[in-house]
Amino acid sequence: MTHEQKQFEVLRWASLFLEKHHRESRVAEILLQYYLGVDRQQFYMLMRDPVPIEIVDKFKAAVEKHAKTGIPVQHLIGHEIFYGREFIVNEHVLIPRPETEELVQHIIQSTDTSGGDPLTIIDIGTGSGIIAITLALEIPNSIVYATDISKNALEVAEQNAKQLGADVHFLQGDFLQPAIEKDIQVDILVSNPPYIAKSEAPELSDTVKNFDPELALFADADGLAAYQTIIAQAPQATKRPAQLAFEIGHEQSEAVYALIQETFSESTINTIQDINGKNRIVSAKIK
Repeated sequence: MTHEQKQFEVLRWASLFLEKHHRESRVAEILLQYYLGVDRQQFYMLMRDPVPIEIVDKFKAAVEKHAKTGIPVQHLIGHEIFYGREFIVNEHVLIPRPETEELVQHIIQSTDTSGGDPLTIIDIGTGSGIIAITLALEIPNSIVYATDISKNALEVAEQNAKQLGADVHFLQGDFLQPAIEKDIQVDILVSNPPYIAKSEAPELSDTVKNFDPELALFADADGLAAYQTIIAQAPQATKRPAQLAFEIGHEQSEAVYALIQETFSESTINTIQDINGKNRIVSAKIK
């Protein structure tokens, strides 16, 4: 790249370079905005301004790295927006997905806070903490716990909670085990656990399979192992009545439905579709 290029020229080069490498061209916009330190509105107003050469160099290196390795743009800039808030993300946690916002929205909308008593909520396999932190901030009268087996993931989640001013109790351990050990009884159990079958790994994009932590993606038993464990543990840690809500792979609703039915015969279970019309949430009211 030559000296003193205007922003639109730098952006055009990057978009074409990404397309040539079969990557999404909008990544160019996200990265350039980040390196210029401007918001979306300023970004469009500065299109004809020259870009300092040191920014061009950093930006170009990031674009090439993403194009060639598939490293997620979120890892390059260090954050992702979830439910309108900025969360720190890195290689130790799953990058937040829009579908998970729908899970959070479902919990918020189906929660009755008029009772006066605080609600106890637990998020199993919290990762970066997006679900637990968002619920703690959106449901005022709540006591929120979050578990993860990964110490590194919990460090990211704790950082996010601190930065966003959310009061969440983080516990390290496998699924519900830490809650059972502390005799915590919850009104709402929510989880976006690992649910991809190992056999599906070849179909995933390199951006996902090479950079999202395997622990957060894959589960044994055709992707159902985490649900089997959590649902089997749930009677020891849930009050009556209680609510369970899981994000699922779009072909898993019947299997997860059956697991809940088997453990909690007195329950009303619904499958909810995401914005793309795919089965995405299994929600159950436990009597």
